[in-house]
Amino acid sequence: MAETAGLLLAAGAGRRFGGPKALAVLDGEPFVVRALRVLTDAGCAPVRVVLGASAEEVRALLPDSEAAVVAEDWESGLGASLRAGLRALETTAAEAAVVHLVDLPGVSAGVVHRVADKADEDTVARAAYDGVPGHPVVLGRRWWPEIAAGTSGDKGARDWLKGRPELRLVECGDLGTGHDVDRREDLPG
Repeated sequence: MAETAGLLLAAGAGRRFGGPKALAVLDGEPFVVRALRVLTDAGCAPVRVVLGASAEEVRALLPDSEAAVVAEDWESGLGASLRAGLRALETTAAEAAVVHLVDLPGVSAGVVHRVADKADEDTVARAAYDGVPGHPVVLGRRWWPEIAAGTSGDKGARDWLKGRPELRLVECGDLGTGHDVDRREDLPG
């Protein structure tokens, strides 16, 4: 894997969940710490964590507070977080970024590693679970300005990814579920 950064989007307020999902705890570990560990265990470096809701509380959980990037306009949606994160990575030497969401406890380091394998500046790859596209998504550096310019609302890169001939789906259903946690009832039991 070329130098591939990790970009963890953890800014949301978790309205349906009842609070910021970054602070939710599963098996004694906060979601933000769990997701950060997944990225680092997969070999992503550097890793940036985009914060918004309860930013200082979430930042206090990070082993390295310098990894935090605050999306000032986080309330406008996922697009703002993705934009802030990609801009923060521009000063690094990373050729690609693994974009991971904080509310995916079923995604393992193995999933991240598989999707990011052979990543370079031209990569556009996405995990799939039983053929259904999901996260994480790997975006080569070549695409960052275009993606950042086109993000809005809660869509992130969804519209940008639609119909891209470069997009490579990487089946990961044997390694994880890719299910997100929207409500407390969605937490794995």
